Amino acid sequence: MTITTIGLDADDTLWHNERFFRVTQDRFAELLQDHTPPDLDRPALERRLLAAEKRNLGRYGYGVKGFTLSMIETAIEVTDQQVPAAVIQELIVAGQMMLSYPIDLLPHAQEAVTQLAANHRVVLITKGDLLDQERKLAQSGLGDLFDAVEIVSEKTPEVYREIFNRHGDGIARAMMVGNSMRSDVVPPITAGGWGTYVPHGEIWELEHAEPPDHSPRYNAIADLSQLPQLVSRIEKDRPAL
Repeated sequence: MTITTIGLDADDTLWHNERFFRVTQDRFAELLQDHTPPDLDRPALERRLLAAEKRNLGRYGYGVKGFTLSMIETAIEVTDQQVPAAVIQELIVAGQMMLSYPIDLLPHAQEAVTQLAANHRVVLITKGDLLDQERKLAQSGLGDLFDAVEIVSEKTPEVYREIFNRHGDGIARAMMVGNSMRSDVVPPITAGGWGTYVPHGEIWELEHAEPPDHSPRYNAIADLSQLPQLVSRIEKDRPAL
């Protein structure tokens, strides 16, 4: 077979995630509306929060905990250190709520992973907080379908090469599937593998990238129901390596 190993992203590929960040960001803006200068409107506040998130990725990594700390840091900055302690407490509670939201699988996730796992090695490859990602996987009911789980700090070509060397037959026989062009599609293709884009809802601004339309190893599908058929077509149309 051309492809022997399938990597799948978790958040907003297998289950809903970004919508909880959006809800919490709305709560953040609501809590600060009476404590910020009149000239700091909602878009400007969101830009300040995004800048803090980007600045803090190297310190806290991806996930809810880093997002919560970035909200607190931004609240302190935009209020010139005058934000009430009660608001800080509410932001902490909002972050804690994000760590307890139930897992809601996206359409076709269960069926697609089950079908692929019958004939391929299937690896979950995700960024984020270790404990939170483990919780979500356990609650998803998909855990037993995966041959391996990799929770990484970044998704780079080097990371993909290393993962697919350990859990498969190398990057050339591997496909990565996810909703982030920047993290799930471009790096595995750069490394020499396949990348498949599955769009879903709003994408965090820091995950945007141009699609690698020039690459013959790039594909886009409407949803996960099309993934098994895509893999079969590639394996049928291309000679074995």
